[in-house]
Amino acid sequence: MKYIMSVLAVIILVTACTMKQEKSNKSKSQIEENSTKKVLFVLTSHDQLGNTGKKTGFWIEEFAAPFYALKDKNVEITLASPKGGQPPIDPKSEGENFQTPATKRFKGDAATQKLLANTLKLSDVKEADYDAVFYPGGHGPLWDLSEDKNSIKLIESFYNNNKPVAAVCHAPAVLKNVKSIDGTPLVQGKKVTGFTNSEEEAVQLTTVVPFLVETMLKDNGGIFSRADDWNVHAVKDGLLITGQNPASSEKVAELLLESLAD
Repeated sequence: MKYIMSVLAVIILVTACTMKQEKSNKSKSQIEENSTKKVLFVLTSHDQLGNTGKKTGFWIEEFAAPFYALKDKNVEITLASPKGGQPPIDPKSEGENFQTPATKRFKGDAATQKLLANTLKLSDVKEADYDAVFYPGGHGPLWDLSEDKNSIKLIESFYNNNKPVAAVCHAPAVLKNVKSIDGTPLVQGKKVTGFTNSEEEAVQLTTVVPFLVETMLKDNGGIFSRADDWNVHAVKDGLLITGQNPASSEKVAELLLESLAD
């Protein structure tokens, strides 16, 4: 009898330990799942370069480099654009001289190409579903996203709910009409950067674009800083992260990852 009782005690003890371990593993799995960060990428739907008859859109490297930098850190990424579907890629950004490891990876990545071809409509996304928002550049955002009411409202919602807002190159243009709670420009008194006037002059588009990113940020009270043309420069001021040019896109992603980890 004593032997039987001893055996039962051992069985109960082993069963209890197993259940405790399973519960612990389940809790760990839930924590890991809950800690997965979600970032919304917002891309332009505009493909006309002013009245030049040439095409524009978003700059592929400014999408690819941050996309993979975040994805490789297990960040879940959702893509959206004002019109939904395939956002236009600036044809110049696909030139051989502008290829990087990230763009080459994208060209061989059928899954990400499919994801890009099926972006959500911007009007259908909600800030509450994401931990941060990122805007790739290219000249397209100067025309549509800088004036898009859904984009403006979305950025204000992210910022006011203590979530990072990041943009690179021409994409800080999306901050043009974004306001703080007190009605002043969001960038007022904040350290920012973006595609410089001299860089715009170098690509001979100062008279084509609807406004200059550097000038707009300064006019809105931003504390603008820059590196020499085409050099890496990114700035983080609280929740606001901005990068100067295509070369700065990966640095912006690094700063965004830091913010998500805070």
